[in-house]
Amino acid sequence: MEKPNNISWDEYFMSMAVLSAQRSKDPNTKVGACIVDKDHKVVSNGYNGMPTGIDETKISWSREGQGLDSKYLYVCHAEFNAILNTRDGSQLKGCTLYVTLFPCNECTKAIIQTGIKEIVYLDNKYKDTTGVQASALMLELAGVKTRKYEGRIIDFTFSEK
Repeated sequence: MEKPNNISWDEYFMSMAVLSAQRSKDPNTKVGACIVDKDHKVVSNGYNGMPTGIDETKISWSREGQGLDSKYLYVCHAEFNAILNTRDGSQLKGCTLYVTLFPCNECTKAIIQTGIKEIVYLDNKYKDTTGVQASALMLELAGVKTRKYEGRIIDFTFSEK
């Protein structure tokens, strides 16, 4: 039984996703993800960022850029990074994904393929876009449960020493 001032599992894992998002260097959208197994053990974390080994100062972070000057051509999303950060993809079967932003259609494909069975999301600000509508449809058809996070948000405020 949890004490009234203890945080719930949902609060704990969503807080890990929120904290992971702070690693992102994206100036506009910081997204974090935390994947958890049925025993409440963290399997992996991820955040949105450039692929490993790429000098992030040499690639555009622009949302409105044209051609090769758009971050969307390069950035790996938090969910995708969390999936790739696992040692063994088979350990994702039946897991829950906590993520600060509802997954795009490309990440949704990876989520379904790995066997993740539940997504708990903090925000769905792109719900009216075709890509996110496709995500919702694929998740429904694949039997992946989705729910909006309704708990407290742990405030991670950092100060200089």
